[in-house]
Amino acid sequence: MNFNLTEEQKMLADTAREFCEKELIPHEALLERTSELPRELELDIRHKAIEAGLHACNMPEEVGGIGLDCVSYTLVEKGLARASQALASCVLRPSNILAACRDQQIPHFLEPVMRGEKRDCIAMTEPDAGSDLKGMKTRAVKDGSDWMINGTKHFITNAQISDFVVLFAATGETATAAGPRKRISCFLVDLDTPGLEVLKGYEHMGHRGSYNNILHFNDVRVGDWQMLGAEGEGFAVVNEWLGPGRLSVAAVCQARAERAFEVAVDYAAQRKQFGQPIWKFQGIGFPLADMAIDIRLGELLLMNTAWRVDQKLPSAAEDCAMAKVWCSEMLARVADQAIQTCGGMGLMADLPLERIYRDARVERIWEGTSEIQRLIISRQLMRHSGA
Repeated sequence: MNFNLTEEQKMLADTAREFCEKELIPHEALLERTSELPRELELDIRHKAIEAGLHACNMPEEVGGIGLDCVSYTLVEKGLARASQALASCVLRPSNILAACRDQQIPHFLEPVMRGEKRDCIAMTEPDAGSDLKGMKTRAVKDGSDWMINGTKHFITNAQISDFVVLFAATGETATAAGPRKRISCFLVDLDTPGLEVLKGYEHMGHRGSYNNILHFNDVRVGDWQMLGAEGEGFAVVNEWLGPGRLSVAAVCQARAERAFEVAVDYAAQRKQFGQPIWKFQGIGFPLADMAIDIRLGELLLMNTAWRVDQKLPSAAEDCAMAKVWCSEMLARVADQAIQTCGGMGLMADLPLERIYRDARVERIWEGTSEIQRLIISRQLMRHSGA
């Protein structure tokens, strides 16, 4: 494998990182202090991202995106993810599900997103159906030429600052040898549709300025034209979206581990105890070496996975699961050790470590828990063995 980046890829990585350092990181203290993302700040960052060519960089060229390959997009994601989640998300990378928009969906949903005028959010998770999508209770029932939707979704990221939701709901059941199986379909629903309530979510650990919301659907009527893809093919849409989503989580974790490590190395080089820099003590120097090894392995796995996705290898789902598990768990180790390296100062808000430490915890849960990723990997192993 050629590990060298092209000149274009180097430029993209540099652009994303410079944008992060200049336009995102300076606002972290505000979000930590207020737990709010000012609307004017969000729109300002979005506008600057459009000017910088970073807006919708994950979307294919045929719908107006930049059409980056997976390796290039992963580099951009890493560059932006050095900042807190709420700020990085102001640089819109719409759900790639929207590339499947057709007919009326294009001018109403896709094109405004591509122009930066609208923002989407995803609604799959329910109070009683997280990883078990087949347990989904939100239902869409045919009513003439429309659909009537009822149910509740929660943990919906940034719904309150979005314009429409990519909603997954059960639209019926299909008889199988193992018993009835729900048909899951995908809808695009404006968040100001009558009967749809967007409620404040739970008080949560980490990611200040990033919102989680609860959505209540009470006889929400949507047109047949708002179904994305065919009826009952929601699982296919989910599977197409989840792989890249998990790889993005891995890229975020890798970027934040690198930032935490840089802070720890700098502190260990500058801080002196007993007449010498603390990195010279094995209790500090050896853990730094272990962190460096963890980070190097994460980088290799992340970029190799992105390359394998570009090659359209059949193991893409397994590869993305591996990258998410390693990078998310590695980030937890690195963030913890970085704080230990800096001692009491590591717990202070003067350094970004305590925020990185708090933010790291959710990475092993969303986009599929570490346990779910291991289930995906183990199933693939058994399939390869013929079991």
